[in-house]
Amino acid sequence: MKSLLNNEFFARLETLAINLSADLRGFFGGKHRVKTYGQTVEFSDYREYMLGDDIRRIDWNLYSRFEKYFIKLFTDERQMHLQVFLDCSASMGQIESKKAAYALAVGAALGFLSVHNMDKVSFKLLKKSKVEDTGGIIVGKNNFFRAIKALEKIEYKSEVNISEAIAGNPNVGGSDGLSVIISDFFSENDWKKAVDYLLYKKRQVMLVQVVTPEELDPSYSGRTTLLDSEAGGMEDLKNLKINITRGLLNAYEEALEEYNQEIKEFCNKRGVSFITVSCDQPLEQVLFKQLLKVGVMS
Repeated sequence: MKSLLNNEFFARLETLAINLSADLRGFFGGKHRVKTYGQTVEFSDYREYMLGDDIRRIDWNLYSRFEKYFIKLFTDERQMHLQVFLDCSASMGQIESKKAAYALAVGAALGFLSVHNMDKVSFKLLKKSKVEDTGGIIVGKNNFFRAIKALEKIEYKSEVNISEAIAGNPNVGGSDGLSVIISDFFSENDWKKAVDYLLYKKRQVMLVQVVTPEELDPSYSGRTTLLDSEAGGMEDLKNLKINITRGLLNAYEEALEEYNQEIKEFCNKRGVSFITVSCDQPLEQVLFKQLLKVGVMS
C-alpha cells in the first residue's frame, strides 16, 4: 500500500473529480450539479412566476419590460456519497500476488477524490455473506487518512458471497452517489444480483476487476498442483493435480476472455462502468486513462 500511494500521487489526484451520470438526491454543500434547480448563486434560467414561489426571486427588470412576473432559477449542487466495497476473500489476499494491496490502493484513490471534492466516502468490507462497515461515513482528509491506516490491517480469508453480502445490507442508501465493487469476480456465487440491487436503490455502479499478470497469462507447464486458496485443505476437491499443456492454456485464455466479455455485456445493458486492471499496471494509468475513458473521472 505504501509503495503505491504517496504524497506526490495524492497531489496529482487533486486535478481529477468523479463524474456522476445518475441524478443525486443527497445533501447540499457538494460540488455535483443535479438536474433540479436550487440555492446556489450561479444563474441557470428563468420561468414564469407561479403561486407559492418565493417573491424574492422575481426579476423586476423583466417585469418592467414584459409586465409579467418571472423568477430566476439557479443551479443546484449536492454532496455525493461514494461507497467502496472491497472483496476480502482469500483469493484477493495472496501475499505474493499483491492483489489486495492494489485493490485497496484503487479504493483509497477514489476515496481521496471524494473527500477532496467535499463528498462523503465509506469503505465496506465484503466478508463471507456480510458487509462489515468500517469507519462509518468519512468526511474530510484527516478522517480519510485515519481510515486508510485501519484498512491496511484487513484480513483476507475464506469465500465471499458478494450478492448475499450487498443485497442483504439495508444501509446502501439511494440516489445519493456511486457504489464501487472491487474484486477479482472469480466466484461461484452470482455477484450480478448485488449489482441489480444497487441499481434498484438508484445508485450509480462501477465494477473494478483486479487480477494478477499470472491470471491473465499463466506460465505453468507440465504436472502441477493447483491449490484453491479458499478451499478447506490439501484434500479438498477444489484442488487439482493436472498436466498443463499448451492446449489447456489456450482453453483457459478463451474461457477467461469469454467470462470477461460476459461481464462487459451485463454491465453495458445496465449502464454500469466496468474495467479490468492488472496488479503490474501503474496505478496512475488506471486512474488517468481507464477511468477517464469510461467516464467516471473528469
